[in-house]
Amino acid sequence: MLRRLSRDEVRTLRDVVSLRPTWAEVDLEVLAGNVRALKACTRPGTALMAVVKADGYGHGAVQVARTAQAAGAEWLGVAIPEEGIELRRAGIGGPILLLGWTPPAQAACVVEADLTATVFSLAGARDLASAARGAGVARAHLKVDTGMGRLGVLTGREGLAEAMAICRLPGLNVEGAFTHFATADEADGTFALRQLELFQDFLGRLEGQGVSFALRHAANTAALVNYPGSRFDLVRPGLGLYGYLPSPHVTPVPGLRPAMTWKTRVSHVKVLPAGFPVGYGRTYYTTRPATIATLPVGYADGYPRSLSSAADVLLHSRRCPIAGRVCMDQLMVEVPDGLQVRVGDEVVLLGQQGGEVVDADELAGKAGTIAHEILTGVGPRVPRIYLQG
Repeated sequence: MLRRLSRDEVRTLRDVVSLRPTWAEVDLEVLAGNVRALKACTRPGTALMAVVKADGYGHGAVQVARTAQAAGAEWLGVAIPEEGIELRRAGIGGPILLLGWTPPAQAACVVEADLTATVFSLAGARDLASAARGAGVARAHLKVDTGMGRLGVLTGREGLAEAMAICRLPGLNVEGAFTHFATADEADGTFALRQLELFQDFLGRLEGQGVSFALRHAANTAALVNYPGSRFDLVRPGLGLYGYLPSPHVTPVPGLRPAMTWKTRVSHVKVLPAGFPVGYGRTYYTTRPATIATLPVGYADGYPRSLSSAADVLLHSRRCPIAGRVCMDQLMVEVPDGLQVRVGDEVVLLGQQGGEVVDADELAGKAGTIAHEILTGVGPRVPRIYLQG
């Protein structure tokens, strides 16, 4: 499903008869610029981990990883072992951190693929150490729960004892320690600063017991921008790599731009009389004789059904509202009066066309979700086109 075309070739997509008429363009130059813009926010000597989990937030993990590394990212971050193994099979080197749980049955695969695991329990750490026998030493980072309530050792006395036991296991090199912010993108920074304080205190107590780490990290995109004290040895931007900030409370980053544009083509055009129902459930009726354009894209492609009669698409640089319910494979839009539309005309679902923009933040707001879900939801049957110069 992956096609790599030049910009000139992309301009003639209508001549590529084998290409599905719904596709996503990923501008790798923009993505590289985003990496550089985020690195410019860090202090000298701080490394950057490009978080490429969930297929690079829907942009394509392998392409994103290669681009990020070329732009200066020293680490890659994924959620599950399969994602890390996919990168290795694509020939991608460098350190890769598994941010989530490594099931015991996958511990040997993680060690064999030279992936760095996250550890947060003595039992899980023992599984990794056992898997490393005969194959060297397993690398890991210790996860500390400072208020997320998800993965990680707690910062109390028992958590300290467990962390020390984990770090002293033979066959396991716990080279890093990290935590994750729950509210770094909110206007009130009280809780985020409290998490930062707990993390630093916990690391200090471990150091008092002779346990130290080569790499300490805490900053996601929001914290990287808003909390300089969280940058430590490594930062872990995710959403920011793809050109978005997690909330309006995160300080804008100069040079950050969305890397994905999602497009389709008009498949049918008809004029319906006033009072004609459109779509399942007859939730939408024309209020006058109206031109309705059908598009070959739906919720099976990742366009949220919750955007039914709620969002706009861009056609000839004009906004066209969705008419009725988004179907599994199709959706309908009402064309503004006077706008001439033909089958095959290009439509932008996400991105810019002329002077109009529909971004992931806008769609997320109308769908009652977040930009992360809009981007990662663009499905695997939508071909990705990579723009490179």
